[in-house]
Amino acid sequence: MLAPPLDVRRLAAADMWGTKGSERRRRLIRAEFAIGTLGCTALGVFVLVSANEASWFVVGGWLVGVGVNYVPLTLYARPLSRSGELERELRDLDLGKELRRAGVRQFWIAVPFAVALAAVADEAARRGGC
Repeated sequence: MLAPPLDVRRLAAADMWGTKGSERRRRLIRAEFAIGTLGCTALGVFVLVSANEASWFVVGGWLVGVGVNYVPLTLYARPLSRSGELERELRDLDLGKELRRAGVRQFWIAVPFAVALAAVADEAARRGGC
């Protein structure tokens, strides 16, 4: 079985770890994920509701899609925050290589619904559903 092109759990873990794995960074990244989920989604809904031009509907839809992308990251951040769980997730990885990949893969957050769909597909594969 091929590895998914975007392992969202691993992306969240690498982002939470950063270069040193500090507790402060973990809290900041968890906050970023939560703010991205709530902030982008709420702003997108506001723009959609108040839009009166097609271009604003596109902007609102894009913001909602980006907000939805933050949902799986937020959901993965909670279990990864438990003692030893983040270290366990990253244990067998070349962390430098993983961080370089994570930097590039974070651009997928800007593609509406891409990260969310990748997470759904990954979870289905992990549970044997696909």
